[in-house]
Amino acid sequence: MSEAQETINYNLLKHRFRGYLPVVIDVETAGLNAKTDALLELAAITLKMDDAGNLVPDQKCHFHIHPFEGANIDPESIKFNGIDIDNPLRGAVSENIAISEMFKMVRKAQKDADCQRSIIVAHNASFDHGFVMAAAQRMNAKRNPFHPFSTFDTATLSGFMFGQTVLVKACQAAKIPFDSQQAHSALYDTERTAELFCYMVNHLKHLGGFPHVIAEN
Repeated sequence: MSEAQETINYNLLKHRFRGYLPVVIDVETAGLNAKTDALLELAAITLKMDDAGNLVPDQKCHFHIHPFEGANIDPESIKFNGIDIDNPLRGAVSENIAISEMFKMVRKAQKDADCQRSIIVAHNASFDHGFVMAAAQRMNAKRNPFHPFSTFDTATLSGFMFGQTVLVKACQAAKIPFDSQQAHSALYDTERTAELFCYMVNHLKHLGGFPHVIAEN
């Protein structure tokens, strides 16, 4: 065993994902085009290692969001997610506030974990990543903590591990309770996705898949 292998503490998050802090994200939107369609809801959960070196959810934030000026609203998307944009009880804030506050939480968690950068974890992650990045670009964010194109996609990972790519079915395979009545709430979906990702990472560890140390002859 090399000296480097002997000194790495894999119970530290900074050593698990090559210096990246995984942050679970879910968005609800008024369409499929991140450049033109409104971002309506955003939730994020940072992750951390517990004392035993298992990945667990940590801090969370959740925002209802006003459509940005000139945003497209697709009626079919609104019908699908059930969001009433004009309901004052939503307590919606601007994109600038939601993204800024989320970035602030992520940067603090990243610093506390001694990670170099953060990476978005999401179910069908390219969709959520696209909307977060488009919103950050609209507000000309100067300190975006997320990798500009890499993500961890739990749809891909659960397809590999369970043969299931739909979130509810992947959670069922992992024996994670899932209430379909609460699906398409950004916070609920983020909480379940965080549980699913943590389960897969921890299960791989328990199976001996990481860290993988090659014994010297």
